[in-house]
Amino acid sequence: MGLQPTNQSDADHGIIEPLCAVFRRSLKDEGLKYTPERAQILDTIIAFDGLFEADQLLEELKGKGFRVSKATVYRTLKLLEDAGIIQRVLFDREQSHYQLAYGRTGNTLLIRVDTGEVETLELPELVVLRDKICKMRGLKAEGHRLQIFATKV
Repeated sequence: MGLQPTNQSDADHGIIEPLCAVFRRSLKDEGLKYTPERAQILDTIIAFDGLFEADQLLEELKGKGFRVSKATVYRTLKLLEDAGIIQRVLFDREQSHYQLAYGRTGNTLLIRVDTGEVETLELPELVVLRDKICKMRGLKAEGHRLQIFATKV
């Protein structure tokens, strides 16, 4: 099954093929195979805009006519997280949320614990600070993830 860009923006950014290759390589390193079910899960995640829940992913897959078990979805989410393709966002004790993370060199989220709203922040000053800290240690920053949890005062 060849994955195609889900929209022109994806095609312009070349998102799908690199993610597919990254996931294949990660699975191979673990002695696992890139199955059609895993390909469908990755393709569906790429089409999401922003945060999603595992149950939402499962419903979307079933809505597209794919037969995939809940266990397969959860195992694949863990594999995608281990590969650095998605990240888990925790702001609700009852449900984990996920988002596409691969290729984002500066990912900062402001999470409203009281409302569940999530906002992606562009903080160039944080990127400058991150790079300065790494440079002082003789390192080159590859990216960062910061989650700020907040409630209304």
